[in-house]
Amino acid sequence: MGVIAGTAGALAPILTKRPGGTAGPALERFAETYRGRYIQGTARVTMPARAAGRVRAVGDAMTVAAVRDAEVRIDGRPLHVMRRADGSYLSLVNHYESFPTLLDAARAAVDELGDAQLSASPLHSL
Repeated sequence: MGVIAGTAGALAPILTKRPGGTAGPALERFAETYRGRYIQGTARVTMPARAAGRVRAVGDAMTVAAVRDAEVRIDGRPLHVMRRADGSYLSLVNHYESFPTLLDAARAAVDELGDAQLSASPLHSL
């Protein structure tokens, strides 16, 4: 019985994923040239199954906790970003500063990078 429950728990995220491969509605999406660098980003929301029928406003504590995918690219290279508990963002380049929007975090990273490039390979975890 435990094997079935464990398998069901492991497969739940796959089986409940929305059609089309998207995580949910975009909270923020941008693509622009800033200081000669092409930046683009998206933050998506994943709604928990128990709250799928509820409509929530951006900035609501449940919405902040539900942000699952935040992606930023600078000149096509990935910038690692994270969402903080207060809803702001930080990046690997500016990890001691918080920014109110994903766009602000991307622009601050460009300012900090200057002429340097981000690594072409994504981060690896141990």
